[in-house]
Amino acid sequence: MKVFVGGVASAFLGLLGIIIWHHAVFRIILGAIPLILLVGGLMAAYLGYDEVKEKLPFHKAGESQGPTSDARLKEEAERYKQEAERLKSELDKSKTS
Repeated sequence: MKVFVGGVASAFLGLLGIIIWHHAVFRIILGAIPLILLVGGLMAAYLGYDEVKEKLPFHKAGESQGPTSDARLKEEAERYKQEAERLKSELDKSKTS
């Protein structure tokens, strides 16, 4: 209950402060908008960098030496199928025992 009353009092004082010193508050907001846009833009560019890098048509040096990604995926899928079959057979053996 104390936290609720303190929160209501703080909100009221904050609203009163905005009403009284609205020119200063608007100056701070106007100064913060370009900084928020700059930081947000840099963060979006940083997070989107990997996605753009993958879509570029240039080949990586390590890709040409190894098997293609499709072949690797097929080999991995086959390995998982074999493992699943092995585990199924072990499960059947344990059920019959």
